[in-house]
Amino acid sequence: MAQVQDDELLARIAALEAENARLRVEAEAPLAASAPAPRTRSSGRARVAVATILVLIGAILTPVAVLGGWAKNQLVDTDTFVATFAPLADDPAVQAYVADEATEAIIAAADIENLTSTVFDGISQLGLPDRAEQALKLLEGPATQGIETLIGQIVNRFVTSEAFGDIFEQALRTTHTATIKALQGDPDAALQITDSGEIGIQLGPIVEAVKERLVDAGVGFASAIPAVDKTIVVAKSDSLTTVQLAYTLAVSAGTWLPWVALAFLIGGILVAPRRRTAIIWTASTLAVMLAILASGFGIGRLYFISTVSPSIVPTAAAEVIYDQIVDRMFATTIALVVFAVSVALIAWLSGPGALPTRLRGFADAGFGSVRHSAARRGLTTGSFGAWLGRQRAVVFSIIMLGAVAVILFVRPVSTGLVVWTIVIALVLVAIVELLQRPPLEVAEAEAEAEAAALEAEIAAAAAASAPDEDEVSTDAAADGDGDGDTAVLVEASGAEAPSPTDADAKATDVIDVDGGPAAKPTSPKKRGRPAG
Repeated sequence: MAQVQDDELLARIAALEAENARLRVEAEAPLAASAPAPRTRSSGRARVAVATILVLIGAILTPVAVLGGWAKNQLVDTDTFVATFAPLADDPAVQAYVADEATEAIIAAADIENLTSTVFDGISQLGLPDRAEQALKLLEGPATQGIETLIGQIVNRFVTSEAFGDIFEQALRTTHTATIKALQGDPDAALQITDSGEIGIQLGPIVEAVKERLVDAGVGFASAIPAVDKTIVVAKSDSLTTVQLAYTLAVSAGTWLPWVALAFLIGGILVAPRRRTAIIWTASTLAVMLAILASGFGIGRLYFISTVSPSIVPTAAAEVIYDQIVDRMFATTIALVVFAVSVALIAWLSGPGALPTRLRGFADAGFGSVRHSAARRGLTTGSFGAWLGRQRAVVFSIIMLGAVAVILFVRPVSTGLVVWTIVIALVLVAIVELLQRPPLEVAEAEAEAEAAALEAEIAAAAAASAPDEDEVSTDAAADGDGDGDTAVLVEASGAEAPSPTDADAKATDVIDVDGGPAAKPTSPKKRGRPAG
């Protein structure tokens, strides 16, 4: 019976091993199925050529798209325009430049020197003594300088105050809003540009504002003033229509050119026969083109400063103005360089090369050891981890697309945004690796569980069929002629130390109770209770 049970258990173990082998084959089958099928050499070359052309066009358009996107934001979005130029009011170099220009304008408009001379001439005509008149003439020059200095101090205090920043920002906002409305042809704008190149002031908004103030002031008939649709021409220039057309083209290019460049890059990757290699080369080419654009900002800085300073703007102020203008463009360019390099690096690490394979194996071994250690302590993700292991590629794709969407749609694009997005994506990938249970690990865990259950059953069956060691057998010796009763005294083997005179320390003495002849000693293996 025990032999039959052992055969059944062995058969069940063999069946489990066969099932484990089948699951291994099924787990490795998708990898073999995903291997690219052989392609003809001519078709591969054509696809490589088309992919190369598409990627080059996209890479060339990308720097232009960065500039166009910046120009579009500056032209369309008043808040972006103000955010770009308003900080200039807080820069000491710009404040010093504005204060000097404002002081000179005030002194020139007021003619301080002539005004001071007139005042002193009037005082001298009051009939002062000669010494007093001479002293008065000596004070005329210092008085002029003192007044000019006082004006400069007042202007400096105003320019360095918060009030100047607020006024500067409001002036930027008002000017930008009015100009954009004029360029867009807004009928409600105070400034209008006609098709013939005439620039005029729309009286309608002005009349409406005056009407509201009159009503607030209690002028009753003001509410009866009708709407006025009239434009007064204040200037005319044929170039104004060209400026309006350039504005429209710049806005359109800034809106669509980034997406056109992205479409060329993605198209080149999809057409390429080896897409992982195409991603690496596309990202690398894009990084090179953007690095050239970043270096171009440095060259443009030198050209701008040499052009406008010191004849128009002081060098320090020119540097600050240029840096403020290109700051966002430069930050966007550096962020895209970091993104492109990161994409190329990730694509290379996922490739079949020797070093990437060893690195991935090292990472997989680390995650696997953590999962095994947790499983030995009873910590496992169960069916959710098994599902996550089956959908691992889909989850990774969702994480990747989410990271790309953040970088594409969140504005403004900065290096910090790119770096943190990549870091968060990598952390999510690591969490997935820790929580997932690969199909092979699930199969091995199930096989180990069933094997442990079988071993427990085998041990239980073996324990049930083993003889009881505490069971004592009974043997009665009845040798002799008489019918007398015989009592058997049992000496426990090893209970006492053997006597030197005893030939067999483990023998059992048989004593005839009725005085009959003694029986032969029994073997120490035969033990029994006293005979009844």
